[in-house]
Amino acid sequence: MEKTHMSAFALYQSLSTDLPPAKTASLQVVEKKKKRKRKENGVSKVNTVKAQLKPERKKMRKKSAQREESLKGAAEMQVEECVNGDSEDLDALLADLAKVNNSRERASQLFQWLINPIPAKTFFRDTWEKKPILVQRKNPDYYKGLFSTAEFDRILRQEDVQYGVNLDVTSYTNGTRETHNPPGRALPFTVWNFYESGCSLRMLNPQAFSSTVWNALSILQEQFGSMAGANVYLTPPGTQGFAPHYDDIEAFIVQLEGKKHWRVYNPRTEDEVLPVLSSPNFDQSDIGKPILEVVLEAGDLLYFPRGFIHQGECLPDAHSLHITISSYQKNSWGDLMQKMVPAALEIAMEEDLEFRQGLPLDYLTYMGVQNSDKDDTRRKKFFSRIESLMKKLTSYAPVDAAVDQKARDYLHDCLPPMLSPEESASSVKGAPVRWERGQVIGVGAHITTQTKVRVLRAGCARLCSDGEAVHLYYTTDNSRVYHKEEPKSFEINAEHTDAIEFLIHSYPKFVTVGSFPCDSAEDKVALAELLFERGIIHTAEPL
Repeated sequence: MEKTHMSAFALYQSLSTDLPPAKTASLQVVEKKKKRKRKENGVSKVNTVKAQLKPERKKMRKKSAQREESLKGAAEMQVEECVNGDSEDLDALLADLAKVNNSRERASQLFQWLINPIPAKTFFRDTWEKKPILVQRKNPDYYKGLFSTAEFDRILRQEDVQYGVNLDVTSYTNGTRETHNPPGRALPFTVWNFYESGCSLRMLNPQAFSSTVWNALSILQEQFGSMAGANVYLTPPGTQGFAPHYDDIEAFIVQLEGKKHWRVYNPRTEDEVLPVLSSPNFDQSDIGKPILEVVLEAGDLLYFPRGFIHQGECLPDAHSLHITISSYQKNSWGDLMQKMVPAALEIAMEEDLEFRQGLPLDYLTYMGVQNSDKDDTRRKKFFSRIESLMKKLTSYAPVDAAVDQKARDYLHDCLPPMLSPEESASSVKGAPVRWERGQVIGVGAHITTQTKVRVLRAGCARLCSDGEAVHLYYTTDNSRVYHKEEPKSFEINAEHTDAIEFLIHSYPKFVTVGSFPCDSAEDKVALAELLFERGIIHTAEPL
């Protein structure tokens, strides 16, 4: 019996047959753009926003109070719910993970902690890219230590936080989403005035300022094989900072403090399932009824795939602080094909006469939109030729080269690894060379053929070829600020490529420098010193 094909959109709909269906809306969504007058003086702008938002906060608080009671048990019948109260102190967990010998296993364990008690294998099989899932733990301390309002305040006071780069000030009232960023540095005096006026605060790259967030994301990126990013959202009681919208990332909403009322909606059409780009802001009338409506409290987790419309508003009796951990932006089969198909066509035209043969002399008379309704045998023949060439094109597809292009992008996106004290002491960053008592000391430590080494992380370095030369791309010198610096790489001599591959494939084992497949002991030591100086490898024992 022939198996009936089910589209991705049909699959989404079948996952929520017992839930209220989302209302289908027109694909033509026009975002209204408003011209905003911005004052250069940030404090004056705060006062203007304050006057506009105060009446709306009172209305929203009243509505939220009426809604809160009706929402208390709603999550029990929505999508999936898991309850787990057990937790481990995050600092202790990260300290334990630092002792795990394999960085991929470390990533797996941290991800399991994030979604606990759902088994990771079950999550990726049944939920990932398919449907939302809710974890309610009844444990406000589960994520304690990841980030806090106190950390938010410390960052504002001690770090160079810039409006529009590191921090957004937003509001959503009467169906209008606005950004209120003044120019310049975001200082506590103005930022907290915005907050008291009813504005939400979004920190765009907390990993640049918080070592704990940096540590967690640098570990998780190995779980996803894709950049792991984060935004922090701080919302005043009784307000909403963002309009309904969907994103182009897989989102893990981690509630850290307070609580927030969330509504999640199905993708409206098949075109919006796993979208390539994030959506504009929607009106409430565009999105239908939610498939999930829940109040997230501290310690809870909400996951939803890209394409699921969502909105969150604060209840009147508590602020909300949550961090959204995200991944899988531009990491689809289509993104890989965009790199592969043009290269395949270039190769085919160089190597295959069929791709270089001329088009029919009269093809313009029967092909094209103006001729699409013609019943012409020449059209059928033309399509048949196109189909034949497309099938043939696959044999020229440089799949590995395209994957390497994706890998280079990924390594550029990655955060640098956060080293444990032991890793630091055995890497170039902890080398004993220093200036002391008027002279340089510690220069006598050298790598020998007996020195045991390995790469710092399973995915921190990768060999890639552009057809003419081989380069080693690596993450260990990346910035904590996204793409602040150019991709890190250097050319590898052809005779050293086998040794690099040997080293990468040996992970997590330490291997002696003398075991490198190089021509001479001098070559082996020289290569090890190069990799050590770049921070790509570390030694089993401090030099």
